[in-house]
This record gives sequence, structure tokens and C-alpha cells, in this order.
Amino acid sequence: MKTSARPVGFIADDITGATDLASALAARGLDTRLAFGSTAVLDDSGDAIVVALKIRAVPAAEARAAAAEAAKAVLAVGVEQLFSKYCSTFDSTADGNIGPVADALIDVTGARRVVHCPAYPGNGRTVYLGHLFVGDELLSESPMRDHPLNPMRDSHLRRVLAAQTQRGVALMALSTVDAGAHAISARLAEIAGRNTGAHHVVADAVWDANIDTIADATAGDSLAAGGAVYGAAFAAAAHARFGQSAPVIEQRPVPPPGPAAILAGSLSCATRDQVQAFDGPTLTLGVIDLVDGDHAVHRSLEFAKRCLAGGSLLITTDYDSVGIRAGATGLSSAQVSRRIESTMGRIGVGLVKLGVRRLIVAGGETSGAVAEALALRSARIGPDISVGVPWLVAEDRRLAVAFKSGNFGGPSFFRDALEVADREFDQINGHATPEPPCSPTDRHTFARKFTPSHTAED
Repeated sequence: MKTSARPVGFIADDITGATDLASALAARGLDTRLAFGSTAVLDDSGDAIVVALKIRAVPAAEARAAAAEAAKAVLAVGVEQLFSKYCSTFDSTADGNIGPVADALIDVTGARRVVHCPAYPGNGRTVYLGHLFVGDELLSESPMRDHPLNPMRDSHLRRVLAAQTQRGVALMALSTVDAGAHAISARLAEIAGRNTGAHHVVADAVWDANIDTIADATAGDSLAAGGAVYGAAFAAAAHARFGQSAPVIEQRPVPPPGPAAILAGSLSCATRDQVQAFDGPTLTLGVIDLVDGDHAVHRSLEFAKRCLAGGSLLITTDYDSVGIRAGATGLSSAQVSRRIESTMGRIGVGLVKLGVRRLIVAGGETSGAVAEALALRSARIGPDISVGVPWLVAEDRRLAVAFKSGNFGGPSFFRDALEVADREFDQINGHATPEPPCSPTDRHTFARKFTPSHTAED
């Protein structure tokens, strides 16, 4: 669909966040493209172009450079408004990368302000008086306190962001947001009057309606930042400025038929429950094998050759051995994580070569590694599996992927994903595609203890 508005460009700091955002944009009826990296940005960008990067946990200077490159790529295809998409739990280190990335985009666009709204009420993330809550817990008291890469020990977002930027950081309270877009605009003007240069504003939001109000007030801004809900609302409001009414949601592409496989590299509690609930053939890989790589890849592909003809399969990390055995490698936790991600990427490539056409990946860092190994370039947004997780249909090959943030989805997520793919395909083609039975093999029972030493991706 074409509108009189320019496409809005989004810079996402990881793969799963990019897919979450792309799903929210598509749900608003916006023609959305997902590009895996700056070099995959296409001239035909529809209503929204999302560039998926892998910069959440890299050094701040590297994140700044990658974000600036992505911004220039989307500006070159006609984008006039940018949005920096990060996780709804605001997870970052003391050095960044939320602040440094936003500052890099200020430098590229010349924006005078950046309104931040990470709230995601549908997933229990809300902001009140500048404090981020995860469900009914402060961020600093939630499991994110012990995130292996970005432990979040402070819930006050103004303080967290102020440590990452030399520019001013202000708050916009819920009382102002509740008073409507005009009150928000007045507050933003007041904040601007106290800042001689570019600055940041953290906005409270506890309901989706709050986020829509913030988007209405900021629809003309050249730069904004936050979670997927604000990103989608911002794009919709930006297009509405040109008199574009809510479009009719077009038929999304469906995953192609064929064998399905699941790679689980996340250590989040939600993913562990999903692994436990999966009733198909499952292979569990120990840390030593994953770090070594070659043996794990060989074992995984031999397992897949035996089971793919019988239906879907799961390959997962041995949660119980991660914390206990990682020290035996002689490597740091970061080095162990990188080795495991690399191995998972190689396994993903091998599975596709064996004929897998539907691939589910659990965990943000694992998803990034698999996307990179598969050399994915661009995808269209397929049917939603759960909140924030759609199927993605590659534009250059017969392959659908679902990149799942570790904590997203219920216990039956893996089975739900496969059922959604089958149902959508059947509706388009008018017939059923029964799945032959395959008895579970190599299945383990996992301990419930959570050892945060690899990747617990939100």
C-alpha cells in the first residue's frame, strides 16, 4: 500500500526485538519490511522499514557506529522519521547502549529531543514516576536483576539513562500523559525551554491508551525511542498526520510447507517451560560440546536426519550443565556465550540444508547468530504466533523463521507456532497437511533451577 506519508525507519538493537516491532506494525495495517542489517534495506520500503541489528550487548562505540550506518541507509530510501527500538525492560550496561545509540541518531538527524517510552502493557512492562515495572515487581527486583549480559539493578529509568549520555534527561509523569496530547506538548515545550541543546525525555505509561496519546503528541518528531508498542503507535500516528486512515490489514504471507525444527538457546524460565512442554523428539547438547562446536553440529544433524521425516524436532542447550561446566572450558562467560551462539548458527544452517522450511529459534542472542549464519536479508511479516512473535517469511528463499525472545510465549509456544503455520497454509490452499507421528527420542528431564550464566534473553 502507498500513502502520502514517507516510510518510518526503525533501528532495532536485536533480532527478536525487530520481529516484535514488525509484528506490532503489521497489526496496525502498515506495510512493513524487515531488513537483516543495513545492507539489506530496499528502495521499496512500504510504510515502515525495520532494520534488525545485533548491538544490545556490544561495546558502545560499536553500537553507535552500527546504528548510524543503519540510519543513513533508511534515510537514503526516503525515510524522514527514525525510531530507536530497544527492549521493554530497558536492559543495558552502565555505558549503554540505549543512550549512546539515541545520541548517535540525534547526531545523524539533528533532532532536538528524543521521547523514550519502553512500556509494553500487554507483556506486563509499565513505567510509573520513571520507574519500570515487570508485572508487579520493580525491574530491579525482577529476574532481570541477574541478567547474564545486562543485569538491571536500578528501576529508575532517568537515572539509568543519565549514566549513558551527557545530554539532559527529563521525566514526563503519568498525570501529564493522562491529561492528553496537548498537556504532553506543553510539558515537552517546558522541558525544551530548560535545555539549550538536544535532550531525552522518559515518559510514564501504564496502559496502551497512554502510549497512543504519547504517539499522537510526538507524531511529528524526527526521532523517538522505546519498545514495540510505542514504535507501532508512533508510525501509525505519523501516517495519520497525512490524513491516512487506518488501512485494511492485508493478507500476510504464510510459512511454506515442509519439515520444522526448533533451536532453543535461551536460559529464560519461559523457554525452559516451553522445552519441557514439547512432546516431540528432543536432543539436548552439553556446554562442552557446544563450545567445541564440531561434535555438537555433527550430532545435531545426524539426529535431524533420523527424525525430520517424522515431524518437528527440538535441539536445546543442557540448562543444568551451563553454570556447572562452563568453567571447565577455561573461557570467560562472554566467550562461552559467543561459542555457543556460533554453534547454534551452524546447526541452523545445517538444518536448512537438510530441508527444514520452518525454523523456530528461542533466545535473542541465539536468534541473532542464526540469522547471521543463514545470511538472511529481508522478510515479510507472516501470521502472529503470540504477542510479539510472528512468523517471518524470507523473500529470497522458501523458508519461514520465528525468532522468539526468551521470556515471550506460554508453555505451549512451540506447538502453537507449528499449528499456526499449518492452519494458515491450509486456509490458503484449502486442504489439510497431517503430520506423521515420530516418537520422542533423546529426551531429558531438566532441573528447575535457573543458572544465569549464558543467555537469558528478554
